[in-house]
Amino acid sequence: MSSRTEPARRPGIERTPLTERSSRVVTARKLTRRAGRERAGAFLAEGAQAVREAVTAQLGGTARLRDVFATEDALTRHPDVWEAVDAAGIPLHPVTSRAAASLSETVTPQGLVAVCDLPGRDVDEVLADRPRLVAVLVDVADPGNAGTAVRVADAAGCAAVLFAGDTVDPYNGKAVRASTGSLFHLPLARQRDVPSVLRSCREAGLRPVGADGAAVEDLDAADLRGALAEPTAWVFGSEAHGLGRQVVEELDTTLRVPLYGQAESLNLATATAVCLYASARAQRRAR
Repeated sequence: MSSRTEPARRPGIERTPLTERSSRVVTARKLTRRAGRERAGAFLAEGAQAVREAVTAQLGGTARLRDVFATEDALTRHPDVWEAVDAAGIPLHPVTSRAAASLSETVTPQGLVAVCDLPGRDVDEVLADRPRLVAVLVDVADPGNAGTAVRVADAAGCAAVLFAGDTVDPYNGKAVRASTGSLFHLPLARQRDVPSVLRSCREAGLRPVGADGAAVEDLDAADLRGALAEPTAWVFGSEAHGLGRQVVEELDTTLRVPLYGQAESLNLATATAVCLYASARAQRRAR
């Protein structure tokens, strides 16, 4: 027996791969659309790293996986993923390459896809423990930027990421991939009403601070006077327009990233990283 066929014949795994027409695959494919995710209360996490993180989160009680779909080649390349899925008692279904491609939104599908429950957390719930640092994304349209912001927030030690206004669905396939598993590490919450989100942040003891290239004060000045050590909800606006005037009026203050060179500005992901890490460092120095 060759090593390439061994995973599909292990106990607990169906022997016949599901095709793109199989009812289970057809049902899962509906999760590539936001309406389908909301109806089913589930989303797709693609790739070995995402599946590993999802399984770990399930074992920790912070996530639940319904199914995992995998091609024979993916099982051969990632035997540790099969072992983790099997040990966690999660149903694993072998699929053809075409079936895996139908569940993927990438040019080169990885052949591993998990169906995960949507967490369904609200803003007040994720702020209940009065965190010291959170990120708030307002009207961020690009899923890659949204997912990268989640990854950065996770790395900087944020307690949560809040999605406000017309921000993209954080469980969009591209956003999930860009987070590289970080969406399983910290809670996410969505609410369209931006003033309500900011009000909840204040009630949790956080100071809403906007990242704005036109702000009078910069991060360096704010750090010198100790402002960055305060519990903060960093608010980031859309890629094209930044923070609108109405949002700025709802904030305690705005700060800009100092530009020492000749670049006109920073992209959203970079600005998010600089601002969150500035606060994270200041808060750790103050402890």
